[in-house]
Amino acid sequence: MHSLRAKLTMANVALLALGIVLATAVSLMGMRHYLLSQIDSELSEMRKSLNGLAFTEEQIDSFSALSLVRERMRPPTSEDRPRPDSVVTAVDAGGRVQEFAGFAPSDTQRELAAAVGDPRALAADEEPQDITVHGTPYRATATRLADGTHLLIAASTQSLHTGVAKALKLDLAVGTLLLALLAWLTMVSVGRRMRPLEDMVETSSAIAEGDLTRRVPSSGDPTLEVEQLRVALNSMLHQVESAYRTRERSATQLRRFVADASHELRTPLSAIRGYLQLYDKGMLSDPDDRKRAWERVMAEADRMGRLVDELLTLARLEQQPELRFRNVDLSRLVREASEDFRVQQPARPVTVHAEGSVLVHADESGLRQILGNLLGNVRVHTPVDVPVRLSVARDGDDAVRLVIADEGPGLCPEDAARIFDRFFRAGGGAGTGLGMAIVQGIAHAHGGKVSVATSPGTGLAVTVRLPARRTAAV
Repeated sequence: MHSLRAKLTMANVALLALGIVLATAVSLMGMRHYLLSQIDSELSEMRKSLNGLAFTEEQIDSFSALSLVRERMRPPTSEDRPRPDSVVTAVDAGGRVQEFAGFAPSDTQRELAAAVGDPRALAADEEPQDITVHGTPYRATATRLADGTHLLIAASTQSLHTGVAKALKLDLAVGTLLLALLAWLTMVSVGRRMRPLEDMVETSSAIAEGDLTRRVPSSGDPTLEVEQLRVALNSMLHQVESAYRTRERSATQLRRFVADASHELRTPLSAIRGYLQLYDKGMLSDPDDRKRAWERVMAEADRMGRLVDELLTLARLEQQPELRFRNVDLSRLVREASEDFRVQQPARPVTVHAEGSVLVHADESGLRQILGNLLGNVRVHTPVDVPVRLSVARDGDDAVRLVIADEGPGLCPEDAARIFDRFFRAGGGAGTGLGMAIVQGIAHAHGGKVSVATSPGTGLAVTVRLPARRTAAV
């Protein structure tokens, strides 16, 4: 009884029961009033027709005889035999039932006269009265004849009460059946309507057990309030899942950052510690040895600084930082990067293909870092005479494509698959191994992507695609 389903069922059943009781009471009272009105109308009409008329003794006897003959024509006398439907008897001024033709009045006529008592009071009342004759209900009235005799007229209402009782039993039986049917229909309907709530309980339980992807399914015939609750709950669950995923991603990134930093910083720190120990023990007495040790310490310190800076850059990119977007001429950045590259390696052939000016809404420092990292890889990992090609072009209507390709030794498929991994250095080469990871992070922060095309002996081509939904050509 504490469940909502049971409470709704009991409320519906109680309301229907109250309605059935009220409807039954009103209908039975109306039926009883209508039938009594019919009987009273017949008695009143008969009374009006007899009121004040001068009947002879023979006529009075005929009235009494008619009632007596009707009573004696019934089955043999018994204690529970039904009383006559109507009784007519004449009483004198003293209230005594008159005899006729030497026959004594019947028991019903005597009981009627005894039940009425004073016929004058009944004759003075315009409305028929309820009386009981030997346990049988009657409606009775009286009229005074011209000779002072009172004529008592009574009609039985036993059939009326019997009909009302039968109607009451029928209404109770039908009402009970309706209540049972309503209770069953309510249970079924409420169960179907509350199925979304049960789905919400199941979804909440599944989420509590670790399934964060569960959502409340839509029911076949949802109500407005339940559908609103489902949509709101699913939105809340999506936010909770996103917050949980973000927290897990942040924790994973932090662990990864700490692990990467501790792993990569171990080598320069060990080198610096080793040289400091040699200096502390006086093993670097020769000026050339001290100079070489100092240069090595500074180199390792610079390497450690670069590692920390690049790790911090990756950490910021993974946290989806607020980039400073503005209109940037990507072609201009490519030309400037190529000029700087020629200064660093004058003997390297550099080719630039740019479609005039291409404005892209992006973070300029991020784009410069992409160009610097990609050209730095070319400078470090390819011979100085290997040609390099830089190109900027539109890739359809929805993207801008930046390609930096060289004709160097290229990479094997295994190395190409790991080129964006942190601290991956193909062939154990120089560098921190974070350059391509930073390029990918910056491209993703702009909503773009990075891809490579390479094979041994064919060089390496890196393609950066940026969305052009907010770009314009000049």
